[in-house]
Amino acid sequence: MEEHMLRFLTAGESHGKGMVAILEGLCAGLKVDEQSINQELKRRQSGFGRGQRMKIENDRVQIISGLKNGRTLGSPVTLLITNKDSSIEKLHKIMAARPGHADLAGLLKYGLTDIREVLERASARSTVATVALGALGKLLLGEFGIVITSRVLSIGGESTKRGMTDKIKEASGNRDTVGGIFEVSARNVPVGLGSYVQPDRRLDSRLAGAIIAIPGVKSFEVGLGLGYGISFGSEVHDAIYYNRKKGYFRLSNNAGGIEGGISNGQEIILRACMKPIATLLNPLDSVNIRSKKSALAAVERSDICVVESAGVVAEGASALVLADAFLEKFGGDCLEDIKSSYRKYLKRINA
Repeated sequence: MEEHMLRFLTAGESHGKGMVAILEGLCAGLKVDEQSINQELKRRQSGFGRGQRMKIENDRVQIISGLKNGRTLGSPVTLLITNKDSSIEKLHKIMAARPGHADLAGLLKYGLTDIREVLERASARSTVATVALGALGKLLLGEFGIVITSRVLSIGGESTKRGMTDKIKEASGNRDTVGGIFEVSARNVPVGLGSYVQPDRRLDSRLAGAIIAIPGVKSFEVGLGLGYGISFGSEVHDAIYYNRKKGYFRLSNNAGGIEGGISNGQEIILRACMKPIATLLNPLDSVNIRSKKSALAAVERSDICVVESAGVVAEGASALVLADAFLEKFGGDCLEDIKSSYRKYLKRINA
């Protein structure tokens, strides 16, 4: 199995004292501005269709290790985002599992007797840590001109701005939820990140794992994705050209910037589908885990649509994967060593 250059752990419950993230392997000398992390956390909370929790929490990071005078030391960086709603000990027990959530499977797996003990960690509140860590990955990648963004492609099958807004309003009016598709792109990624030599070193498999791990994401594709399944090879493979000014180049990017598990120098394009939130204000049928009698699923404070927010989380998850692959390729213990290695590499491949 691959040993990653970047290692991280997160901890915390939805209504606990806060979310903690520890990142090891970040080079020394990287300038870190807390405000840049806070801005990413604010983006995560935005988007039409978010719920009441977003009005309660004003997520802000505290960096409690790994920095001196605003620069990384090469030691583990620890991030803390406190929860304003930290009522975990006072909240009522939950007895009826929500279809589509980890409630029932988690309860049976861990031998618990209160679904609350499952959902507190399975909650998408954990993604606040992914976004905070991803902001650090973005800062490192930004030193090399790499930019990661996301956009919503469709909500409930609608792809225009008005259509998407109306679909969310319809779901809200029906006390329902709605999902959709988002896209993440990474520009200026150099050729050569990842590898074909082992499955777990392939860049696409690493990105897939990171994005599928986001709560609620149910499908993933790179570039043309499912479009390959209805096309001839001659129609979809990106022909290769060369001239002295551009070097190697393509006129299309159906591969989404990755071939054979390696970045090919084009824009990396990823898409994923976020399912409708599992908590419904008009709950589905379920079973009381104590009495085993029919019951309506539990209703918790939730969102109507989080596709835009999921895209922001996916940016963070992608940034961590790309930063890890970048350090694998150009790694050093300090930023200047990495920059020196990167310059030498570009000189070689562009000769």
